[in-house]
Amino acid sequence: MADSSHSTNRQKSRVINGKHTEVILQIYSDRYLVLVTQLGKVGALIQASIPPTAPLLDKVSDPEQPNALSFPEPSPAIEQTPILGRSPSEDLQTLHSLYVAQIATIIWTEEAKLRSDSRRSVVVGLAFAKQAESQQALEREQFESIMTLVYDLVNRR
Repeated sequence: MADSSHSTNRQKSRVINGKHTEVILQIYSDRYLVLVTQLGKVGALIQASIPPTAPLLDKVSDPEQPNALSFPEPSPAIEQTPILGRSPSEDLQTLHSLYVAQIATIIWTEEAKLRSDSRRSVVVGLAFAKQAESQQALEREQFESIMTLVYDLVNRR
């Protein structure tokens, strides 16, 4: 059994769409823990895993938006397992699944550049503030900002 008592903790925060947002990356010997919170709590925990034989896909960019951020495409082989809590609605559950898949894919893709065996499970905790109907258009901006924070934390050596 792997010793998971030693870990590395990295944390960043930013105001995104007027909400204080923290992203914490805890690296253990057997998995990663990523907490994304606007509420100061852990939120729903979901574990993402992928078979070691599943390919990691390249970044997808939109030729019509050359200045837009591009992220590696999540593999359809990603398995997500709820650990604790759940999303308050089906729509948010779908959105949370997208966040989990993208966060895990970023970690696996970036770590694969350093280690070929970096397919450790990724546990993601999501706790977002409720958005008003008028703010839902800002969801893409929030998603991109959070993924940028994840990149920053993963690539901080």
